[in-house]
Amino acid sequence: MSLRILQFGATGQLAREMLDRAGPGVTITALSRAEVDLTDAGAVARAVAEAGDIDLVLNAAAYTAVDKAESEPDLAYAVNAWAPAAMARACQARGLPLLHVSTDMVFSGDKAAPYVETDAPAPLHVYGASKLAGEQAVLGACDRALVMRVSWLFSAYGQNFLQMMLRLGETQPVLKVVADQRARPTASGDLAAFILSQGERLAKAPAGAPEWGLLHVVNEGAASRYDMAQAIFALTRPGDPPAMEPVPTTAFPTPARRALNGELDSGRMQAVFSLQLRPWQEALEDVVAQLSAQKETA
Repeated sequence: MSLRILQFGATGQLAREMLDRAGPGVTITALSRAEVDLTDAGAVARAVAEAGDIDLVLNAAAYTAVDKAESEPDLAYAVNAWAPAAMARACQARGLPLLHVSTDMVFSGDKAAPYVETDAPAPLHVYGASKLAGEQAVLGACDRALVMRVSWLFSAYGQNFLQMMLRLGETQPVLKVVADQRARPTASGDLAAFILSQGERLAKAPAGAPEWGLLHVVNEGAASRYDMAQAIFALTRPGDPPAMEPVPTTAFPTPARRALNGELDSGRMQAVFSLQLRPWQEALEDVVAQLSAQKETA
């Protein structure tokens, strides 16, 4: 494999997994926020324009503070919409493909069935609206753009539901966990593996090819937050799980209203790329093993 990637983001879940999994022949130039200010669209565009020989650009950076975005809409839009727009225009000018990560939170959660790529978005909050604006800007400005929607990313890195549950399990006598929100938990490492496995194909795919557009990239199997918490402690504390109580979303009022159904249908990924990510439970086992290994070597 020979693949040269310019990656926005160096420390987030996906960014770290990309760097960890890049094998022989893959060169990733990861730009941190200290190197490129994502609130400066001009600096973002210059980073793409002035990069050396590269095959594709990956945007693995985002403003992800869902509740804080309600009080920081300008910052959320700058990072999640205007920065990707600048990337897309710069990629189009150089004839480069752009891979951009979005979210299930562009949907309202009112649909009874899993969402497909052609369903109409209806975000419930500023974060979701900013991510939707980013999707639209990327697809509108670059004719070789792949927008990958994901949900409930988890990994051994950064802040995520897995890490939060492990932390609270050590400090709370009873864990109250939301049981009426559902999605398809997705391992950041499996998302990175998908990108790396398809990198050469995407670098060569022409405008108009089926690879471009919206794509739901999620692990197999749906779960509630409560289901996922149970699976986490079955792996990490099989003989002594913490006491847990399933509660509705209304038990935790938040500035940003949460959708109850965030389940994404991945049929298009199977049709176009002839693959499906493994069940999330299998991915969770691997991440828990990675965390255990990190603890042993710390």
